[in-house]
Amino acid sequence: MKELHDGASGTVRTPVIDASVHIFCQSNQDLRQNFMQEPFRSRGFPDYEMDWYGAPGGEYVKGSKGPNRQYPGSDPELVAEELFDRRGVDIAILHPMTRGIMPDRHLGTAIAAAHNAMMETRWLDGEFGDRFRGTIRVNPDDVAGALREIAKYKDHPRVVQIGIPLQSRELYGKPQFWPLWEAAAAANLPVAVHIEVGAGIAFPPTPSGKTRTYEQYLSFMSLNYLYHLMNMIAEGVFERTPDVKFVFADGAADMLTPFMWRMDCFGRPHLEQTPWAPKMPSDYLPGHVYFVQGSLDGPGDTEFAGEWAGFTGKDDMTMFGSSYPHWDSAELEVPGSYSAEQRDKLCWRNAAELYDIRSPAIPSVVVAQ
Repeated sequence: MKELHDGASGTVRTPVIDASVHIFCQSNQDLRQNFMQEPFRSRGFPDYEMDWYGAPGGEYVKGSKGPNRQYPGSDPELVAEELFDRRGVDIAILHPMTRGIMPDRHLGTAIAAAHNAMMETRWLDGEFGDRFRGTIRVNPDDVAGALREIAKYKDHPRVVQIGIPLQSRELYGKPQFWPLWEAAAAANLPVAVHIEVGAGIAFPPTPSGKTRTYEQYLSFMSLNYLYHLMNMIAEGVFERTPDVKFVFADGAADMLTPFMWRMDCFGRPHLEQTPWAPKMPSDYLPGHVYFVQGSLDGPGDTEFAGEWAGFTGKDDMTMFGSSYPHWDSAELEVPGSYSAEQRDKLCWRNAAELYDIRSPAIPSVVVAQ
């Protein structure tokens, strides 16, 4: 639990669920030798660091490498010490980082499967497994392979969602993906959409091409969730599969309100053109759409932060995520203008309800000053 200051109630001790912790294999050799088989073990694929846009000050926070200089975020003991002991996190949602879109979709599935095996054996079934929850990685380019991974892990007690890359050959509302969303809903697993690492064959970060600098990339890339979300609404995904839930894990919830207002405005006169999605677009958000909110999202600690969070019901959709061990890894800071209810929703309640997390640390306990 973490002590937070609430202007109305004084000091509050509240649980913290970190909804975005990035984990890695120790090295490419570790991935190949310990978790992959031929014919894929000897195939070529990019390292995590091989992308077009590197953070100028380095990709990861200091002290996040393993004891023998293994890749950051690859040592469960070190991650547990940082999150649970130092930062006061109670439960961490793990998101293995893979390699983006592969030219060979079967290789992409093999890489995802290898990361799932790594997460299960080293993290979920390890010493700190009772405080870790897992995201199984699937390859939406290979729906049959993705369905096999879901079937393999859907009954694991600590698996709480499936993960797919934000970068995609097609928008996720398209019919070829529908069997995947139906399987996720049937397994009661939300779908987390995350920017992928490794170059792969990723498309440009904007519809008009590549940006010049990392700062531009970071500003624009997360906004690609809007194309997926608006397409899913227009294609009727949430009507067709009413139990499916999507988590946009790289933030940018601050762009939801203006774009949904525009979509409602332009869609209102033409709902007859989408009989498969007869509601107003914004009506499909509650219970279907969630966001991970980190240090770069929203207006910060301003007097209108609580009001802003209420627009379009964002306070029911956002969950805190640190993005540890990446450089922008955020420790939890709740705006002072948030209500106690908004604070709890951000810190733990939305995540606990979405992932059905049960822990002695929940619910929160208010301590009088």
